[in-house]
Amino acid sequence: MSDFTETTDGDADANPLEAAPGPALRRPWRWPFLFTTLGLVFVVALVLLSRSTNDYAIAPGDAQPVTPFIKVPTGLGHPLDGKILLTDVYLEGPLSGFSWLADWFNSDDDIQSASNLLGSTPEPQYVAQGYLDMSQSQSDATAAALTSLGDHVSEAQTGVLVYGVAGGYPASSVLKVGQVITKVDQTATPTQCALLHALDGRQPGSTVSLAVEQSTLNNAGTFVDGPIKDETVSLARPASHSSVQECGGTITPTAILGIDTEQQLAWTFPVKISVHLADIGGPSAGLAMALGIIDKLSGGHLTGNRTIAATGAILDPQGDIGDVGGVPQKTIAVERAGATVFFVPPQELAAARSKATPQLHVYAVSTLHQVLQILKHLGGTTSANHALAQAAP
Repeated sequence: MSDFTETTDGDADANPLEAAPGPALRRPWRWPFLFTTLGLVFVVALVLLSRSTNDYAIAPGDAQPVTPFIKVPTGLGHPLDGKILLTDVYLEGPLSGFSWLADWFNSDDDIQSASNLLGSTPEPQYVAQGYLDMSQSQSDATAAALTSLGDHVSEAQTGVLVYGVAGGYPASSVLKVGQVITKVDQTATPTQCALLHALDGRQPGSTVSLAVEQSTLNNAGTFVDGPIKDETVSLARPASHSSVQECGGTITPTAILGIDTEQQLAWTFPVKISVHLADIGGPSAGLAMALGIIDKLSGGHLTGNRTIAATGAILDPQGDIGDVGGVPQKTIAVERAGATVFFVPPQELAAARSKATPQLHVYAVSTLHQVLQILKHLGGTTSANHALAQAAP
């Protein structure tokens, strides 16, 4: 008698396949099915992780001495007994799924959505704005440093700087970040208010002739002047009817170019100072650059033989300090570089201290003068006899 007939309790006519134990016959097809399913899941996960997430990661960047990037006339510079570090962040994105996952597990990195980071600004324009900010920061830092040393600096308003161009407006095919508008239909526009007045009362769809300086920016944040060219631009209807009240009255624009603007300034300094920082955008190195200029020109003992770091935008020749971003990641970078003192804007004190160890002393500062007073208390000194006004430009 066969094994199959014994398992049917004497029913010799039973179907052998129905009587056989289930697991013994299912085993040959269950494992291939499981492997196939896992393989499909793996392929789907691989495809999803390879796709762009439209997110960006802010990671700790470099902290490096600022003074090698600063040039002053021969005979005015001094050897330095400490270091002043500027610091930046790495911006990576849009992230793939793999990168997003790695950054999510890294507590030092900060993941930001494109809408939070860029807003409605296209990425190429965002990069150009960063280099423009760096260019302006170099001039602002120089002005504040020389003013703090008692030297006279002056500025002249020379036009309206194009800071951003909104998509969908006729001007977006004509104007670019970094260019300067100096006239509207032969009317000079040395200021932003002059531009508003020149456009006041015009109608959507009408055209204007703009005198546009074809200036450009390189990756060292250097503003390169260009020739002036006449451009014809159609005006667009404002998205809202908001009024402007800072220009000697109330102006409600009836037609617009569709651009963000800033004041273009031409500076006059008593001495030629240049700062060249390649591939770093944004205004946050302003404070470090101002301190580096002061240190080079005033004896080289500003830090009291310490390694210090600073982040903050310089807003004006008086040395007022503005807010910056990425401070937690910058704090990590300056600690890795050996800094023991870190100056940050007041708004960023908590963010910096959240990453600082006890070896790093973080100070909240709102003016350049306040920084210099703290450094003096820590043993730093400056020389009052630098005689910049007598130096050849």
